[in-house]
Amino acid sequence: MEQFHNALDLIRSKQPTDPVFCLRPFAAERAARWFSLNFPGKIFYAVKANPAPWLLEALAAGGITHFDVASISEARMIRARFPGATLGFMNPVKSSRAIAEAYHHLGIRIFALDSDSELDKITAATDGATDLSLCVRLKVPGGYSNISLSEKFGVDRPHAASLLQRARQTAENLGICFHVGSQAMSPAAYGQALDHVQRTIADAGVIIDIIDVGGGFPAPYPGMMPPPMALYVQEIAGRFQSMLTTHDAELWCEPGRALSAEAASQVVRVESRKGNHLHINDGIYGALYDAGMLGWNYPVRHLGQAPVDGALTPFSFYGPTCDDADLMRGPFMLPDRMGEGDYIEIGMLGAYGAAMRSGFNGFDTHEEVLVADEQAFTMFPAAPASATLIQLQGEIK
Repeated sequence: MEQFHNALDLIRSKQPTDPVFCLRPFAAERAARWFSLNFPGKIFYAVKANPAPWLLEALAAGGITHFDVASISEARMIRARFPGATLGFMNPVKSSRAIAEAYHHLGIRIFALDSDSELDKITAATDGATDLSLCVRLKVPGGYSNISLSEKFGVDRPHAASLLQRARQTAENLGICFHVGSQAMSPAAYGQALDHVQRTIADAGVIIDIIDVGGGFPAPYPGMMPPPMALYVQEIAGRFQSMLTTHDAELWCEPGRALSAEAASQVVRVESRKGNHLHINDGIYGALYDAGMLGWNYPVRHLGQAPVDGALTPFSFYGPTCDDADLMRGPFMLPDRMGEGDYIEIGMLGAYGAAMRSGFNGFDTHEEVLVADEQAFTMFPAAPASATLIQLQGEIK
C-alpha cells in the first residue's frame, strides 16, 4: 500500500479522481492500548463499526482479544483471522442456524438475548448446552446520546426479572448488557443505565456474573465534543464497585466508534459548485451515510496549495449519485473560493465510513493509502497524558 506524510502529499502525487481513504492504523492501535490500560474489564470491539483487516490487526496490536459480532458472517471472519479470540454474539435476535453454527463450529459461548423466545432458540440450537454465558439485554434510557438505540432491542424492567430468572437456570454465567445509544455525550449515560441495572437485579433476585455496559463511547466531531474518555471509565468503574453481583463478577464493554473513528479520513474531489452546494465524488451511498441521513458534521479541511486568509464559508455537499437524497447539509466550513477540481479531506471516517459503502449507481470505486499525520481531533493523544482532547485546527498547507 502506498504511503504519504499527509493528504496533501497524496493529491500532489496522484491527483486522484476517485475517493481515497487515508488510513492511520497507529490511531486505532493507540485507542485500543488506551482502553486496554484504563478500562477495568474486558473490551469487546464492535466489529460492525469497521471490519477492515488493517484495522482489526491494529486493534489486536493494541491489546484487543475480544470481539462483539452481530452476524454469523462477522463471526466467521473474526474466527478465521484470530483463532484464539473470544467472540460474543451480541445481536439479541439471531437465526437458529446462526446460533448453532456459532456454538458447534465456531466455539462461541457468549450470546445476548432480550426475550423468552430468543432464550428458547439458544437453548434448542445449542442442544441444551450448560457452558453458556448469556447476557440479557436491558432497555435503558438513551437521552444522553446522539443516536438512541433503545427502541429495537432490550427487555423493559417489568419483564426483565422473569427473563433473568429463566436465563439463570440455563447459563453457566449470567450477565446483563445494555446500550446507552451511539455517541454518548456524557458519562452520566452509563451512571443512569447502571442505576437501572441495579434496580433490575434487585427485582429479579438472581446472581449476576457479568455487567456489560455495551458501546456508545464517543469520538470527537465538530459540535459534538465529549468530555475526556477517562471520565466515562471512572463513572462506570465507580458504579460497578457497588453493584449487586458476585465478588468475582466481570465488567465488559463493546466500543466501536471510539476505537475506530480516528483511524481513517477520506479525500474527495469537488466536481462542481452550485452556490454553496459542492458536488463531490462520494456521498450517503458511499462513506458519508451518517453525514446525510443522521446530520453528522465531520471535520473538513481544504487541501490547498497555498494559505487561505479570511473567514470560512458554510457549504453543503451533494454526492455523485442521481438521487436527491444524496445530500449532506453540514454546514461544512471551507474557504469561499472552493470550486471544481479542489480536494477536501473529511476526517473521523474510521467508524461507519468504508463499512457503509453500497456501490449504488455504480459509484463503488475508491483507493486506500497510508498516511502518517494526525486526524483533526483525537481523544487519545500520545502526550502529554493530561491533554485528553486535542484539536488540530486549520488548513493543511
